[in-house]
Amino acid sequence: MNPRRGETFVTRKITRAVAAILAGKQDKLYLGNLDAKRDWGFAPEYVECQWLMLQQEKPEDFVIGTGESHSVREFVEIAFQYAGIEIGWKGSGTDEKGLRALYLQHDVNRRPKAWFCYH
Repeated sequence: MNPRRGETFVTRKITRAVAAILAGKQDKLYLGNLDAKRDWGFAPEYVECQWLMLQQEKPEDFVIGTGESHSVREFVEIAFQYAGIEIGWKGSGTDEKGLRALYLQHDVNRRPKAWFCYH
């Protein structure tokens, strides 16, 4: 993760929450639209592309990207998988919750945004 990104930037927010949850310092993570898709490209590769654009003799418009987009939901699932936590989803829309798969049978209070509960 890029340390220059603020703590509210979604990738940083998710990875910091995973670490805090594993350390027992946090038990919930609140997020907005889990289905929002992003190109999660690698910053050094984007910088290289920018440098290559500047090497062109004639100015042109370029689009930089990996050509792949993935949802915030996918990022959450992968981040928790790295920590050994399987996430299951319950509910839909603003009532959707991500829970440790082990605890999916337990109901918890509904929130206006998706959230995660760890026991």
